[in-house]
Amino acid sequence: MPTLLIVHHTPSPNCRALFEAVVSGATTPEIEGVRVVRRAALSATATDVLEADGYLLGTPANLGYMSGALKHFFDQIYYPCLDETRGRPFGYYVHGGNDVTGAVRAIEAVTTGLGWRRAADAVTVTGELAKADTEACWELGATVAAGLMPGA
Repeated sequence: MPTLLIVHHTPSPNCRALFEAVVSGATTPEIEGVRVVRRAALSATATDVLEADGYLLGTPANLGYMSGALKHFFDQIYYPCLDETRGRPFGYYVHGGNDVTGAVRAIEAVTTGLGWRRAADAVTVTGELAKADTEACWELGATVAAGLMPGA
């Protein structure tokens, strides 16, 4: 069964709401035959990445960069997963107080280095969440998961 790995750092209510929307989209009943695994960024391992067929990443933008937790995740998995995961689909979401540019640039750089293929547009949110933001994260989760469905 194809596996979608969701790696997230959710230190705030806003990040938690976006994460829950992504999970809801990825696990909607219309998505069949895809196992969804959730891992906090500090506990996700190279084995988790190698056993997955696609990825969703979530992080706050902290001081103009992705969270230290997501950076730690990438540091731990980069070389062990470099050759084995090329071409796999991924998506991501970022929440920041007023700017997410540095976090987006960092995620794009690392995933490009890994050779991952973006399967959906990133969801970037600044400030307070609106209904459209959680809806976009629901769509993100559903889109990446649907792309892993058998026969997709």
